[in-house]
Amino acid sequence: MDRPALGDVLDAAVPFALPLRRRFRGVQVREGVLIKGPSGWGEFAPFDDYSDAAAARWLASALEASFGSWPEGVREEIEVNAILPEVSSTDAVALAREAVLERGCRTIKVKVGSPMLADDEARVASVRDVLDTVLGRGVGAIRIDANGAWSVGQARLALRRLGAYGLEYVEQPCRTEEELRELRSLVDVPFAVDETIRSAADPGRVRVRELADVAVLKAAPLGGARALLAIAEGLDVPVVVSGSLDSSVGLGSALAAAAALPDLPFACGLGTGALLAADLADPRIPDEGRLRVERPAPDLPALLAARDRLSEERVRWWRQRITAAWAVEG
Repeated sequence: MDRPALGDVLDAAVPFALPLRRRFRGVQVREGVLIKGPSGWGEFAPFDDYSDAAAARWLASALEASFGSWPEGVREEIEVNAILPEVSSTDAVALAREAVLERGCRTIKVKVGSPMLADDEARVASVRDVLDTVLGRGVGAIRIDANGAWSVGQARLALRRLGAYGLEYVEQPCRTEEELRELRSLVDVPFAVDETIRSAADPGRVRVRELADVAVLKAAPLGGARALLAIAEGLDVPVVVSGSLDSSVGLGSALAAAAALPDLPFACGLGTGALLAADLADPRIPDEGRLRVERPAPDLPALLAARDRLSEERVRWWRQRITAAWAVEG
């Protein structure tokens, strides 16, 4: 792909803001930028705390979608998991029932790492009860994600309790590779890693097999669908493709990557469209637990409404962020 001129990218950039149904990852509104190119629309939406170097990968992903091409797929639909934020057990029951009964999801990812382990346990127990009641005992899968919030001691205690509810795996229980190695020798719950890979200076050089049983790969933070596939090719563990709280347009990169993987043994973490209270196109909501692989274009009224939610200061901030990310690549 020939790199477009920065001016062309900025001219084609439309910042947006989308409200969430519930606070997630510390935010109530998801912001980003859509970029229009000859290939379609790409999305640049690194979170505010990402460095310019990390944001440069997001920009590469957006430009691949808008000015480049995605890899050829081998499947037209992707099985996905539902996702539950850190909510009360009562809300967890309602959200889990909605995911299973209305969207057909059979795998639910539950955010954990609350200050009180009892809150995490109540949330996981509620989800297990819904899955067993609706689908039958042992049919539905629970995976939990701590986002590196635990120390080794905290994780050991948490997994002894939460493991009783039958876990497919725990994602990123601790932050560092040293902690993961130590914890893995102490518990028998399968591990997945996410931040360990995407926060590495060279994600393709992380020795995932030494740390975990599953690799969670996200297209935008890794530089796009093709970059994700290149990393996956070098791994000797199964891959779960996950989203980054993308809009329905931005989710296309992750879906394209998932569609092109030779093997996809687990449900992918691409059901985050259900977290958005407004979207840029028809929401990507799972149907029978699956999403179709498509390249949607934004709905113009929805995009204009999303643009109008941003202050002029934030619009300038996003344009400056594109410029800073652009400069990283020289």
